[in-house]
Amino acid sequence: MARDRTQRPEAPRPDADGPDPDGTDPVRSWSSKKSSARAPALGLRGTWLFLWRQLTSMQTALILLMLLAIAAVPGSLYPQRSVNPTLTQQFLDENGRWGEILDTLGFFEVFSSPWFSAIYLLLFISLIGCIIPRVGVHLKQLRAKPPRTPSRLTRFTGHTRIELPGASADAVLDSAQRALKRSRYRTELREEKRSRSVSAERGLLRESGNLLFHISLVAVLVCIAGGSLTSYRGQITVVEGAGFSNSLTGYDSFEPGAWFDAEQMPPFQFTLEDFRAEYSLEENETTFGQPTSFEADVQVTTPGQEPRAQTIQVNRPLNVDGASMFLLGNGYAPEITLTDPEGTVVADGPLITVPLGDTGYTSQLVLKAPDAEPEQTAVVGFFLPTGTIDEQGPRSLYPDLLDPQVVVTVYQGDLGLDDGIPRNAYEVDVSQLEPLTEEGEDTPVLIQLRPGESVDLPDGSTLSVGDVKRYAAFDIAHNPFERWTLISALVAVAGLILSLFVPRRRVWARVSDGADGPVLEVAGLARSDDPDLERDVHALADRLRESHGKVDFTEVDPDPDAEQQDDTEQRNGAGDAGPQDEPERGRRD
Repeated sequence: MARDRTQRPEAPRPDADGPDPDGTDPVRSWSSKKSSARAPALGLRGTWLFLWRQLTSMQTALILLMLLAIAAVPGSLYPQRSVNPTLTQQFLDENGRWGEILDTLGFFEVFSSPWFSAIYLLLFISLIGCIIPRVGVHLKQLRAKPPRTPSRLTRFTGHTRIELPGASADAVLDSAQRALKRSRYRTELREEKRSRSVSAERGLLRESGNLLFHISLVAVLVCIAGGSLTSYRGQITVVEGAGFSNSLTGYDSFEPGAWFDAEQMPPFQFTLEDFRAEYSLEENETTFGQPTSFEADVQVTTPGQEPRAQTIQVNRPLNVDGASMFLLGNGYAPEITLTDPEGTVVADGPLITVPLGDTGYTSQLVLKAPDAEPEQTAVVGFFLPTGTIDEQGPRSLYPDLLDPQVVVTVYQGDLGLDDGIPRNAYEVDVSQLEPLTEEGEDTPVLIQLRPGESVDLPDGSTLSVGDVKRYAAFDIAHNPFERWTLISALVAVAGLILSLFVPRRRVWARVSDGADGPVLEVAGLARSDDPDLERDVHALADRLRESHGKVDFTEVDPDPDAEQQDDTEQRNGAGDAGPQDEPERGRRD
């Protein structure tokens, strides 16, 4: 039969990029359906649930904790306005535009910045969201019985099989249960189809420690937040012989928390009796003049108690009614008296000088006399504990009072104190003042005085220097949550130790009928790395064998076929470990 070789016309094939008007191309039709498929919309509720699950996962909590640590780094690299506003302003003045950018980003107020607070709040919510479900699961585990014995113990750690002819199965199980209880296991006797077994479990304290650590971490965050809201911190400067009363008006600078209540300030007062400083005399460029000790003797008075003497040292603060008083700095306060041409004393008393930072304690001295007549007067210069004037200018060679000197220049004019604008007490703008000069000369008068000396100025004023006293600068802080923060941190450490060093394990002992008598099987399972488990299982088997007779002792290697079974099944005790294991299989850290 001849084959029909007539060529039939080929069906038109639509171009790959062209339209398919009748939709007959199966490839294009399937592609069109695929492209038109859309994932089901989560909806508003589903989206919020998804975001909540992501936020409350342990992975997110760890990431936020790492971000919080990173966000705190600028707080240690840059001066913080709440701690040292002077140093912060100095950094801004020295760095210009770069300093303005950092200030805008909040790098000088890190711990109150919006971005740090956002990380802090998210971490707080994430930890709470992680903890609450886990607490419920853990409470169920504490109330639940140990999981039932797996059907095939050969798959587990230290599996041991012992034949005990003539022994009583009940006696063997009772011995196994007593031995496990003495080892602090929770035990449960179980009846099976052809055997009886004891299932035991211990190490739930590991999860308790883990939860305790996370709960304590939340408590630490709460205490830190509460402390920052209710605490206060202030700085004061006290001259020897003078006192301080804990009130808002007595502070040089004061920074309260948002919820601070001035009525809750501890009512105490103290007097600085004596300040002692010692400096090195070793003839060495690196150690000469370096301070070796600072001590401030104070007399503290609290309501209802007798005054008591205390000594404050660096890193050894004084604690009074919940407030901690730290020794920050010190300096010299020479007694300077200024009398105007009218004979009126316009300045008298110890004048606090500011150290300039050199090893000799060269200190800046500024005295303002707005009540002087006929013009307001300012005395500006240096106090030198061991003074000299050389090609470098006035400076001190040693920080102790070996040759104290006052080197100053007197200016007159408007000090700008009547403008209503706050001024720094330790600074004065001399560009707006006229220096005091000798008659007929243009050079300012440079005055050099030692304690006990005085000088008559060209305008008829008198300047004299008396004794030199020491002053001490203190930082006083009160945080009502400080103790609770410490307790929470210690509890967190204890919980972390439990979670790291308490092993979580399960042990099973099964007695079944053999050809010559009872057959005992013992095995265990660790939830984490537990190198002692196999040894303990063998020790239990040896103890039972010695108690009920030794006939045949066989240590069985794991079944190679069983090793290929699902790893998840082994991690949770066995495939037939019972419903008690379900919360653990479902839990994700």
